[in-house]
Amino acid sequence: MNAFRHRDYRIFWLGALLSNTGSWLLNLTLPYVLFQLTGSALWVGASVAAQFLPMVVLSPFGGSLADHLPRRRILIVMQTAMALVALAMWLVWTVNLRDPLLLLALVALIGALNGISMPSWQGFIHDLVPREDLLSAVTMNSLQFNAARAIGPAIAGILLATLGPAWAFGINALSFGFVIVALLLVRAGRDAVRTPKTSSVARQFGAALAYVRTQPGLIMSMVVAATIGFLGNPMFSFTVVFAGDVFRVGPAALGLMNAALGVGAFIAAPLVAGSRWAPSLSRLVAIGLVAYSVTLVVFALAPGYAVGLIAAVVIGACFLAVVASINTATQMIVADPFRGRVLAIRLMTFTLAAPLGSLAWGATSDAIGPRPTVLIAGILMGAITVFLITRKRSFRLGRLDDPHDELQASEH
Repeated sequence: MNAFRHRDYRIFWLGALLSNTGSWLLNLTLPYVLFQLTGSALWVGASVAAQFLPMVVLSPFGGSLADHLPRRRILIVMQTAMALVALAMWLVWTVNLRDPLLLLALVALIGALNGISMPSWQGFIHDLVPREDLLSAVTMNSLQFNAARAIGPAIAGILLATLGPAWAFGINALSFGFVIVALLLVRAGRDAVRTPKTSSVARQFGAALAYVRTQPGLIMSMVVAATIGFLGNPMFSFTVVFAGDVFRVGPAALGLMNAALGVGAFIAAPLVAGSRWAPSLSRLVAIGLVAYSVTLVVFALAPGYAVGLIAAVVIGACFLAVVASINTATQMIVADPFRGRVLAIRLMTFTLAAPLGSLAWGATSDAIGPRPTVLIAGILMGAITVFLITRKRSFRLGRLDDPHDELQASEH
């Protein structure tokens, strides 16, 4: 936990934790109300697609901004804009404009703003700590996100069971204030010098893609991101379907199940941050993917809610281990002039795979049922993992341990 030695990182981490806790109220509340309004698992998948697909479109622009403007300033503007949209969502629900398409449009706008913001968010972590503490900083950033994933849904479950969705929407809107205040207090990055913009966003993004193709370790991080996004991430919204159609439990138990996903990540984070037991990032990713695929199968076959709850804890731990490791590998390998844009490409890979996976899970569940859907996902993830582990050439998990590229590009 060396990252906590640095004042600015501590402030940003706490603000992000409180803000993301509010965001996870929305991430559970929106699929829940859509499922209640429509009765369709496909609409649950659509809520994820509406949030992530705009991020894919705007991430190249966000990556370009992150490389050429102060990241702290970008974050303040984007977080403020997202707070206003979240406030609009609360107002829409409060005045009984409960149209699923309108709710999807508002969450899509949040996703668009997040697409611009996220490359700066990921790059800002690099600005707050020295390089030797980067693994700790990235993992602790994943920890706060997953701690929020544990706390937020638990609160959402209580609110949905007692006061109703309006309170969850309202608290989400107010929670953005915490990270905005934290960014105003942080000193790092106030006067950061960025590379002047010398070409169009399209040319800059093309240069970053060309650079990624020269780095097998970065390519592998994208492959793993796509795998975990398509076959693993949909589980976090699919709990709504299992709670309603399989386990037959109410909103409080649904909130507890989503909290279990975050608890698993919270437990795993200290091990990942100082993982002397794991000799390499690639080994940690391999262990996480194998355990993830096995646990998806267990969840799919769970005879009751209690087994599903235990499986959710393990799934959360595996998700944290894999995502934190590939994020760290990307940060450790990439050359500094390309950092923002490469982080945007990695983000795009995940955010494209996640909604496509959620839509596929939703459509498959409507056709053949929730249990076979999760079972198929677990088997496919296991097969891909075995392939990546057993490969002997450059396209293998071991490339995640490639050294840092010291390239200093003059034209990017």
